[in-house]
Amino acid sequence: AALVTTASPFLASATNPGNVNNNNSNNPTRQPMARRMIGSILDLLGGGDAGMISPDKALPGRSEKMAGIAGLKHYVLGNDLEEVPEGYEEAVFANGCFWGSEKSIWRLPKGIHSTAVGYCAGYTPNPTYNEACSSMTGHTEGFRVVYNPAEISYVDILRMFWENHDPTQYMGQGNDRGSQYRSGAYYFNDDQKRLIEASKEAYEKALGGREIMTEVAGAADYEKYGGFWYFAEAYHQQYLSKPGARPYCSAQPQGVSLPSFESWAPKDLQEKYKPTLPESFWAKHGPVRGCSVVQLSNEPIPESSY
Repeated sequence: AALVTTASPFLASATNPGNVNNNNSNNPTRQPMARRMIGSILDLLGGGDAGMISPDKALPGRSEKMAGIAGLKHYVLGNDLEEVPEGYEEAVFANGCFWGSEKSIWRLPKGIHSTAVGYCAGYTPNPTYNEACSSMTGHTEGFRVVYNPAEISYVDILRMFWENHDPTQYMGQGNDRGSQYRSGAYYFNDDQKRLIEASKEAYEKALGGREIMTEVAGAADYEKYGGFWYFAEAYHQQYLSKPGARPYCSAQPQGVSLPSFESWAPKDLQEKYKPTLPESFWAKHGPVRGCSVVQLSNEPIPESSY
């Protein structure tokens, strides 16, 4: 039977590219230095770690959808970036520069239909990269996962999110500072919310009691601002897998494992969401202290390797 797909209800629906989407940010080789410079400038001006812009002061944005996304295929996995096959689910997280964050998820050995990078949890409809980097839209650089829950559990993706950065950093990761690099875990249903909150409490204890600064919010909370998720420019999608990509990553993994699922998961969710990736996977392929994912293979991790 043909695969039935639907568009996510949280994606923007307009189709024309905005007149500012074809901007001067289309040179990917300049981005690592550019993003560090922008972050430093914002710090000097009080915008780096100072907090969030208010909705009434955010840039106005536009109704036109990002150019070049419709019909775009995942550079590694080959699937359409926008589609959500019947029975599949979505997850969205943010943990610093979205290049390395996205790669850590598409490399998971099974169940990942697509990953994409974009701008989420902000106030400006259809922002551009330059606008998001200004901290004037309220968005953070995020990654979206479309996955098959029959093959990989939400908690496997959630664990990779926690372990792949330092969630105790406020408004940034490493050299990347500003609200556009803040840590965030966003839910599409009550189960995801409960799993995020329970794992957050457990990981905070594992980190020695350091306060986790991760934003936890529902995707539906942003409908009043025009939408929750907006795809980033096509050149950002799976950037680290493309020829000539600079191996840049700002995330700061702590080398600390999330405690066992059974120790923190709500009892009524343990059967439905039990992990599918064994501890042998995490022992061999889990994040280590410092950001190393940029140096790893672009292909999904073989199940035979653990």
